[in-house]
Amino acid sequence: MDTLKIGDKLYNVEQNGFNDFARYSFSEVVRLTETLAVLKNGVRLINRPKQSYIMEDVGYSVNRNKGSHWHIVSLKAIRNAQIENQKIKIHDWFEEKQFTLKEKQYIYKLFKADEER
Repeated sequence: MDTLKIGDKLYNVEQNGFNDFARYSFSEVVRLTETLAVLKNGVRLINRPKQSYIMEDVGYSVNRNKGSHWHIVSLKAIRNAQIENQKIKIHDWFEEKQFTLKEKQYIYKLFKADEER
């Protein structure tokens, strides 16, 4: 478990309740002090790795909010973020879309055809 260095890329995941989507934030260390690592997005992390168990084994606590952790970016985190962003995009599209009767009939036929397979 190493301390952070300038250029390290980190991510954080937030979720508002169990039914909400996981919302990923990514940033990079741009400045270091004796005890803090400052990210490009302004978040200040305590530059002391600790066991996390939230998303990864190791996390870095947000200064003055020790319950929130940032983690070193991994390929798994990037892929999970892509999947979640696609879910959010689909959900938002359906929330905003006003379907015509013809579109509803088309969607219905697609679902029925899929059920019959």
